[in-house]
Amino acid sequence: MPVAARRIRGALRRRRPIRFGSFRRLSPISRNFGFDRGTPVDRYYVHEFLRRYAGHPGYVMGDIRGRVLEIGEDLYTREFGRWGEPDSYVEKADILHVDEANPDATFVGDLTDVGTVPADTFDCLICTQTLHLIYDVKTAVANAHRLLKPGGVLLATVPGISQVCRPDIDLWGDYWRFTTHSARRLMEEVFPPENVRVEAYGNVLSSMSFLQGLAAEDLRPDELDARDPDYELLITVRAIKQSA
Repeated sequence: MPVAARRIRGALRRRRPIRFGSFRRLSPISRNFGFDRGTPVDRYYVHEFLRRYAGHPGYVMGDIRGRVLEIGEDLYTREFGRWGEPDSYVEKADILHVDEANPDATFVGDLTDVGTVPADTFDCLICTQTLHLIYDVKTAVANAHRLLKPGGVLLATVPGISQVCRPDIDLWGDYWRFTTHSARRLMEEVFPPENVRVEAYGNVLSSMSFLQGLAAEDLRPDELDARDPDYELLITVRAIKQSA
């Protein structure tokens, strides 16, 4: 018997049965990313990332400060920048949205519309779970750099391991998934490499849970917070525009 065949046969004899339980299924527990169960696992990581750079009132300003532009809504500007509260470091909050029917939108368009948002205007751009929905992602990143003031900060997150995004894929598309390497190369084409910090969140358990539509509340904090570089569920980027 060939050596390879003997090794396979030996491995099969040593194999222990796996109890799949609720995971032995061809459809996920939920197709709604876990929103119907609690906090989606990727959003848990988004929140951890933004909280890390948000600053602390009365102690340190952080990155969410001055004039802030957020894509889609100002939810995170309010939550982590404390916009509207007396101790907030945010002076003005703007929203970029693709739909002119959105009454809260300060600017209408997307990040590939170069003329939509003025250049050198914002101290912080919050762009979470958006770049993968834009086919011309290089133009989007270049425009993100353009609209920041010198010294301004981009706080961005993109999916690594993820299901298809619906209804986004039917509305305007769902084009990309990233790794830390691809995100870094993309950012370093326009931002100084020394000003780019790219990290990954996730592990095999949190990735499996996210794909099944479980929520962060279904896992323990230590299970969520463990990082395995082979399982990049969420990629985060902090990039600073060169000061004048």
